[in-house]
Amino acid sequence: MRFTSIRCVFCLQVLIVSMVMGLTGCTKEYASMKVKSPLEIPMGFPEVFFPTDNEFSRERWELGKMLFFDPVLSRDSSISCASCHKPEFAFADNRSTSPGIENRSGKRNSPSLANVGYFPYLLREGGVPTLEMQVLVPIDEHNEFDFNIVDLSVKLAHNAKYAQLAKEAYNREIDPFVITRAIATFERSLISGTSPYDKFVNGDQNVLNREENSGRMLFFSERTKCTSCHGGMLFTDHSFQNNGLYLNYTDSGRLRLTGEGQDRALFKVPSLRNVGLTAPYMHDGKMESLIAVVNHYNRGGYDHVNKSELVQPLGLSFEEKKALVAFLKTLSDFEFINDKRWD
Repeated sequence: MRFTSIRCVFCLQVLIVSMVMGLTGCTKEYASMKVKSPLEIPMGFPEVFFPTDNEFSRERWELGKMLFFDPVLSRDSSISCASCHKPEFAFADNRSTSPGIENRSGKRNSPSLANVGYFPYLLREGGVPTLEMQVLVPIDEHNEFDFNIVDLSVKLAHNAKYAQLAKEAYNREIDPFVITRAIATFERSLISGTSPYDKFVNGDQNVLNREENSGRMLFFSERTKCTSCHGGMLFTDHSFQNNGLYLNYTDSGRLRLTGEGQDRALFKVPSLRNVGLTAPYMHDGKMESLIAVVNHYNRGGYDHVNKSELVQPLGLSFEEKKALVAFLKTLSDFEFINDKRWD
């Protein structure tokens, strides 16, 4: 089966964006706005910023939500965005890789979309700069939706409900511009910041038990250096790293985008928010549990030529590893996954 090169996908995106959608690429102009339901910002989180050509409105959000959960986006109308990004798993999947149409094998583990509106770039190579452009990737990818954004627009134009919503949201016919922007608007509302850890940070010092607190101190310690890559509000620095998962990788990682040898088997550092809900782990879903992940880092991983210098044996005891897992589970946001907005 064909495995589309990320560079080819990106080129296709740029072509469609410039010729069909009338975009100017990765715009740097943004407009902020007062947040209102259904765009709820948790305490301590910054406002979400929207491109000037796609400012937030409830009509756009409603249209984007409808498209996100509708399998009509795939060529045979069998799978939707939500087929691989399920609300109950923090908009990730519980399978190593998610199948596409005709049960075609997925190539990578589906990442969580929680807080994706804050990400500076998308995909594990970081090759897509905006959510509006990212929407095109699964639609075009042979092993996912295997469709074409132009043909999809024609298909949706025959649906009276979509035609009406497009007019209400963007005052235009349903087209690639409307489809990509509406889905991006909905995805920017997937903000997760009400976990037990967030409650602790916001003043509830009793929300974490002794083991979870021990794990928290260990996570933020110089001994483990977890925050060297998994720091900040989103528990990621958005860098590209190799963590020694294999000596030899079947997936070349960021090299697919750059063609540079030093990028072989480097992948974007994922956010750890909701990590207790998003098993299995790693770019290929190799690891089934958090304790397996902690054991991997405790051993220090395999000595791949591009392995990060930060990945070194930690010498954690059994109790310390348990505490670290307990803390990571406090990043699970059950209010987020049970939010009625996703129903």
